[in-house]
Formats: sequence, structure tokens, C-alpha cells
Amino acid sequence: MIERLHRLVTDVASLHSKLILLLGATPSRNSAVLRELGARLGAGVLNVGAELGIRLASLPQKQRPLDVISELRDLADEHAKGDLLLLDHLELLFDPSLQLDPLNVLKRHAHARSVVAVWPGQLRDGRLTYAEIGHPEFRDYGLNGLVPFEIETNG
Repeated sequence: MIERLHRLVTDVASLHSKLILLLGATPSRNSAVLRELGARLGAGVLNVGAELGIRLASLPQKQRPLDVISELRDLADEHAKGDLLLLDHLELLFDPSLQLDPLNVLKRHAHARSVVAVWPGQLRDGRLTYAEIGHPEFRDYGLNGLVPFEIETNG
């Protein structure tokens, strides 16, 4: 599976949007696969929740939506290995107070470099979801502009 994911990372490098989302297995399994890919390619994994959270915590609440994009861009630049960025723990991006469209944020990063991220939601009937309908963080997206990579639960 890692070999197949590694080939996919190489293949998407020539696309306009180079976004690969890992999904399908448990969150811990998806994170383990991302770390294994990072070890194979000599790239670290950016824990968005922890690192972006630290940066945003030092800002006043009203300033956070204004600075979140630039703070994430700075973190991405610091953690990228060449043209590759590995992202995990994206849940903070769904916080309504940040006023973000999380998938759009990932797609914008994937124009400049290949991005492999663990999607914290699910793939259902060809749609990406996060949270349940009615929840303030609920999102529902199509698959345009990204490559889903489903991880086998036992593989």
C-alpha cells in the first residue's frame, strides 16, 4: 500500500491540483500510513491542530480568522520537504470561528506542491463529509480537484 501511495504522490506532481486525501480506515491507521510515507520520503508530518493551534492561541479571538491563512502558509513552508507537504490532524480547520472552507484551503496549498493529508471525515457515496448534518462543523464536498486514497483497515 505504501508503494502504491508513493507512486501516486509522484504521479500527481504534474497535475494542477496535487491533493491526495487519505481516508477509509481509522484515524490512527490513516495517520500511521502518513507517517510511514513521510519516513520513506524523508518528510515530516505537520500536525495542523497542534502547531496552528499554538500560533492562533497567541492571537486575540477576533484576529484569528484574519491571520489563520497566513499562519498556516508559514507552517506549510516550514514543514514542506521540497515539493511535498504532509498534513495530519486537520480538525481545527473546521472550527466555525475561523471562517474557513477547509477543503478549499487544502486545494490552494496543493497548487504549489503535492499535499498528502489525512481527511478527518468520511467518504460516503462519492462525497467527502466531516461531522454529521446539523453539527456546526458539518461539511459535504464532491471529489473535484483531489485524489482520494482509501486505506484498507487491515492492510
